[in-house]
Amino acid sequence: MARQNHHFGQYVPEKIPYAITRYVNETNGLYGVMNRRLAQVPLFGGTDYSLAEMANCPWAVPWQRLQQNLEEFPNLKRWFDTIAARPAAIPSYEKGKDISD
Repeated sequence: MARQNHHFGQYVPEKIPYAITRYVNETNGLYGVMNRRLAQVPLFGGTDYSLAEMANCPWAVPWQRLQQNLEEFPNLKRWFDTIAARPAAIPSYEKGKDISD
């Protein structure tokens, strides 16, 4: 859903309000699911950094372009900040600033 959100919100030349609204709302619902899961565990993989973190992170990074507010999802925000602070992630985030659209 986040991919469709990003596609219709960022790349489709003709803005389609129905599609944008639908996928923004779908993404919001998925962020809610993620937030509830992270209320139970520190990371999607439980207590260890896992493939689940790697798979979910790309859909959390562009939260602003996806028209989401991480303040509404405190557990997801905590997780996002934890992942972004990982030593291996810091240079990647810096490089991404140069190529992000």
